Amino acid sequence: MDSTNLGALWDRVFGAQPDPDQWLVIATAAVALAVVVPRVVWRLSRNAITIAHEGGHGLIALLTGRSLDGIRLHSDTSGLTVSRGKPTGIGMILTAAAGYTAPPLLGLGGAWLLAANHITLFLWIATALLIAMLVMIRNAYGALTVILTGAAFLLISWLTSPEVQAAFAYAAVWFMLIGGVRPAFELQSKRRHGGAPDSDADQLSRLTHVPAAMWLFLFHTVSVCALLGGGRWLLGI
Repeated sequence: MDSTNLGALWDRVFGAQPDPDQWLVIATAAVALAVVVPRVVWRLSRNAITIAHEGGHGLIALLTGRSLDGIRLHSDTSGLTVSRGKPTGIGMILTAAAGYTAPPLLGLGGAWLLAANHITLFLWIATALLIAMLVMIRNAYGALTVILTGAAFLLISWLTSPEVQAAFAYAAVWFMLIGGVRPAFELQSKRRHGGAPDSDADQLSRLTHVPAAMWLFLFHTVSVCALLGGGRWLLGI
């Protein structure tokens, strides 16, 4: 690749794109709501939240010096991340806390990039994260889910117009922000009815001797604050 083509690629990825119309920002928020709120649709769309959830566990495990054995994603939208290392301590605590906080925080980071008009860069970063995660997937359904999601980001970023890229990127970020709120409420409901005894909140409670309800409160706080902050960035207010 010559210097001219390399420069054009650099400008395409790292350059700023124009602001989308306000109607598109609002429309993509409505689309995200439509795939998060209805229970029937959520059963399918929640797979993307699970990818972010388990990816959060895996990333923080690596960053805290733990050995990541693998990640599994299941068709019922559950997942499992297995890491090895000290069974207690700050590394294990941060790893356990990363799951429910990862989707809203990823959405917040995406909102910051879009507010700075780095739409293509957001799509490429998302693709790179999915490729990195694919290396650690240990089951066929998980691999298929990550490949399809990564392919969608790659094809949109490489083959489509700036307008289509903007619509896709804004819809994806709104989905992470809005969809990142619902899992903590689902977990709260399960625990209220005696379910999910080994949830992230319960594991954190055993690790820290802090009540699981407090960890649930943390999950709620992070997701709601990310939605409010990210929403303001996306709407430009």
